[in-house]
Amino acid sequence: MPKWSKLIIAILLLPVCAGAAFASWRVVQASGQADTIWVAALSGAGCWLAIYLLLPKPMWVYVFGHELTHALWTWLLGGRVKKFKASARGGHVVVTKNNFLIALAPYFFPLYAILVVLVFAGGQWLWGWQRYVVWFHLLLGAAYAFHVTLTWHILKSQQPDISEQGYVFSAVIIFLGNIGVLLTGIALLVAKVNIETALRWWLEGTMEVLQRLGKM
Repeated sequence: MPKWSKLIIAILLLPVCAGAAFASWRVVQASGQADTIWVAALSGAGCWLAIYLLLPKPMWVYVFGHELTHALWTWLLGGRVKKFKASARGGHVVVTKNNFLIALAPYFFPLYAILVVLVFAGGQWLWGWQRYVVWFHLLLGAAYAFHVTLTWHILKSQQPDISEQGYVFSAVIIFLGNIGVLLTGIALLVAKVNIETALRWWLEGTMEVLQRLGKM
């Protein structure tokens, strides 16, 4: 798909982005009293932020997760991985299939946060880890902050994944991907707003933006 067509798609998706931001704010407002979750998660994020600012950045860990995310999405969408390389200086994968989701997935799919969820879910199912739920929320907050801060860090330099897809198109897809992860994650964790309601708010927000644009 040529870049000019992706630019048009990105512009058409801007009302969807505004609707996503609107829905996210409503979900956070509805979940605001879930103190046991927010305190632990924000504490974990704060701990990671201190590490990020004061200590050397663990770039190898981030790059490994970044390239592994490319590989996972390649497998998920029916492709094969022929070569995998990751180091602190950078990495790359050689795959048999590529599209915008495979290219941009590492920027919106928080792999290590997903791993924290899977490990805790497995522990809860096998050994009843309910007494460790505060630690789960702490680690989840730290893992998601790890994803956000180091993704922002690498975006300060030129990324072939972004330039190949187009900057505006990439920004829109990354924004929508991250919002989608947040809406789903908060709805599942807090259990005060279900996913269907969050998606309905997203649709309502998008329609409201379109209606306002139509009146201009």
